[in-house]
Amino acid sequence: MSRAFNFSAGPAMLPEAVMRQAQAEMLNWNNTGMSVMEMSHRSKEYMAMAQHAEQTLREIMSIPDNYKVLFTHGGASLQFSAIPLNLTRPGDVVDYIVTGVWSAKAVKEAQRYVNVNVVCENHQCIPERSEWRLSPNAKYVHYTPNETIGGIEFLDIPDVGDVPLVADMSSTILSRPIDVSKFGVIYAGAQKNIGPAGLAIVIVREDLIGQAREITPVLMNWQVSADNDSMYNTPPTYAWYLAGLVFDWIKAQGGVEAMAKHNEAKAKKLYAAIDTMSFYANPVAVSERSWMNVPFTLKDPSLDGLFLEESKQAGLLNLKGHKLVGGMRASIYNAMPEEGVDALINFMQDFAQRHG
Repeated sequence: MSRAFNFSAGPAMLPEAVMRQAQAEMLNWNNTGMSVMEMSHRSKEYMAMAQHAEQTLREIMSIPDNYKVLFTHGGASLQFSAIPLNLTRPGDVVDYIVTGVWSAKAVKEAQRYVNVNVVCENHQCIPERSEWRLSPNAKYVHYTPNETIGGIEFLDIPDVGDVPLVADMSSTILSRPIDVSKFGVIYAGAQKNIGPAGLAIVIVREDLIGQAREITPVLMNWQVSADNDSMYNTPPTYAWYLAGLVFDWIKAQGGVEAMAKHNEAKAKKLYAAIDTMSFYANPVAVSERSWMNVPFTLKDPSLDGLFLEESKQAGLLNLKGHKLVGGMRASIYNAMPEEGVDALINFMQDFAQRHG
């Protein structure tokens, strides 16, 4: 097998340079004589690392000073509950824009605690703004900028007025610059563009902290997390360390501005290949195509199994589409080099010529 490229939607590939640094530091991190995963999260050395990771993230995302950055357990899915518990009271109304599986799951969890108004719902496209039914008294508006399963992405930030905008950016964070000040809350699971699974990051405007309901579990209370520098209990220490290495790597590449150029080029190249070969098709409108997750189908679905078998043999891993939609899916997050996209396109062209 030639060099392998992992197109998994998550847990996803990490930058090779980061993996090699972690490998070199595995047994003796920072000349402490210990692996970073063995040391106390309250040690001077670890706390300095954690602070550096946060400051680097603040720098590359241009996070304003009036936002807290929390490193939490539970991935993004735990925040599906934490958001209404921290921002609402029983009987309040909240707005959810549903454009796929993950935003629908967020709705289902929020409904346990609050009255959810579904502003719009379509898993194949983003409904026209004229179809949105925003509530006049919503406590917040939630959306998922990038749906990993359907490959649908908002290429701009919805304007919802003065209502706090809450975004699940698990699969798009750090892929390009964003104006953090337009959001009340940004949250993201780590296992796409940040680091390994098990960690989530919450970026929350300070005026939205301190309103949690009495029933809110202590580890889901943003105020508790903020007051304790995300260390009320033992955090996911190794995942936090690896996230910090990724932040350093992004900064060294030229920041999120460089990531945007890199990601846009990869996506354009792959979509162009799909569009110019009649053997393949992408179901998403051009104006809503994700930079991160590219689903595609074969003209003859009976060849799906063979495509996956041969692509794996060629070192192109985890291309099977989600079970809900079938077909194929290539996830091309920050760590995927353009070389990987080129290898996939070359394989797709060869497969189409042999079986088309």
